Amino acid sequence: MCIKIGILTMSDRASAGVYEDLSGKAIMDTLNDYLSSEWKSVYEIVPDDQTLIEEALKDMVDVQECCLIITTGGTGPAKRDITPEATEAVCDKMMPGFGELMRQVSLQYVPTAILSRQTAGIRGKSLIINLPGKPKSIRECLDAVFPAVPYCIDLLEGPFLECNEEAIKPFRPQQK
Repeated sequence: MCIKIGILTMSDRASAGVYEDLSGKAIMDTLNDYLSSEWKSVYEIVPDDQTLIEEALKDMVDVQECCLIITTGGTGPAKRDITPEATEAVCDKMMPGFGELMRQVSLQYVPTAILSRQTAGIRGKSLIINLPGKPKSIRECLDAVFPAVPYCIDLLEGPFLECNEEAIKPFRPQQK
């Protein structure tokens, strides 16, 4: 069985073809480094529109059956940055620890990380993680939170994610 992972970029300009989506590519490159399991991306770029973001997230979870969705963009304080609101609207449970850790790590690199509103949540059996839109920040944030992702997917009764432990070491508690 091939594992499906959603990669969703929020950007008015990238969705209009004004520039290439480097952030979505950075997520794919990072996941290729991390995962030794066979996986397939379900990739989409949408403008910064809450309804379109919610529809894309619901489709990736409910129809495409992605166990993990990683979003990029729309997490800042600007008027059109509404990714966290769209994520919260479609989730059954929020997972605030992901955003807290990502901001803590990002603050080591840039003082404006405090302005980022990354978050994560659960919809059904899927984990949705919001990342910032800068490609460099994507790897920094994923390096921080990804060790918890495979176990979270286990707890949601999703597929077993095997990792390349030279790139990232997942944490799974010892079974008694």
